[in-house]
Amino acid sequence: MKTLEAGKRIALKNILFATDFSPYSNGALTYALAIARQYGAKLYGAHVLPSGDYIFVAPDAWPGYAQQEEKLQQEAAARLEEQIRGVPHEVLSGVGAVWNVLSRLIGEHEIDLLVVGTHGRTGARKLLMGSVAEKIFRQAACPVLSVGPSVSCKPTGEIQFQKILLATDFGEESLAALQYAISLAEENQAQLALLHVVREPAAGISDLDAMRASLMRRLQKIVPPEAESWCRVECLVEVGGPPAERIVEIATDRAADLLVLGVRPTRGVSVVTHLAYTTAQHVVAQASCPVLTVRS
Repeated sequence: MKTLEAGKRIALKNILFATDFSPYSNGALTYALAIARQYGAKLYGAHVLPSGDYIFVAPDAWPGYAQQEEKLQQEAAARLEEQIRGVPHEVLSGVGAVWNVLSRLIGEHEIDLLVVGTHGRTGARKLLMGSVAEKIFRQAACPVLSVGPSVSCKPTGEIQFQKILLATDFGEESLAALQYAISLAEENQAQLALLHVVREPAAGISDLDAMRASLMRRLQKIVPPEAESWCRVECLVEVGGPPAERIVEIATDRAADLLVLGVRPTRGVSVVTHLAYTTAQHVVAQASCPVLTVRS
């Protein structure tokens, strides 16, 4: 298992805030603004307007339909301009499928972090909720900071992540996430806890204490030795219960103000639906603090 280096500050030069102007997006906005100020980053604000279905519109009505779309885009741009003023910024817009537009914007503007608010449920056709939110954080070429409906404390000025919790399964994605957790902990002189949750011991394992000790050593091994000089690092091993629920519970019990996860990208053309409610999606929807998801 490779040990990561400390002292390498994560660079955030371009941040994208995606909004549907719901209360959930407004909660994420405060984090986007605070992080942009902390890192001296440029903040891009984006609203995606679902594309109209011209099949069911008479041809002679197409011009009026297009004018209506343009009007809605202009109104959204003006609203976003008002919301993100005060930091270096640019307002973006697009028409089409949410993820397709955001993916294009991430590439065009070399985005280092995407900030979104999620409704934490599936159902009605909204912008950033349920399976759409998971599709975003599993496919985005940059880390995604998701602010769910259970996040009650919003920053009003400078942001301070003082208690950071990284949930890891020792996979490649978890190591990529650890790099961000370490950098943010150093940036904020924060407490950093590494958590590994075992749903149940593997068949044939009867000595739980020995298993815990082995997992603790694995956690400690991936922490840079010099990390203790600038923050307090703690390693946690939990046995029993669904990992997603335990991660959320521990984050709440420890009053974490940032939860970091490594996430695997979707493979091929498979579509994530509300029936595939994964560990990451559950954590993002239920966590009482923002969740930073990182792909390898």
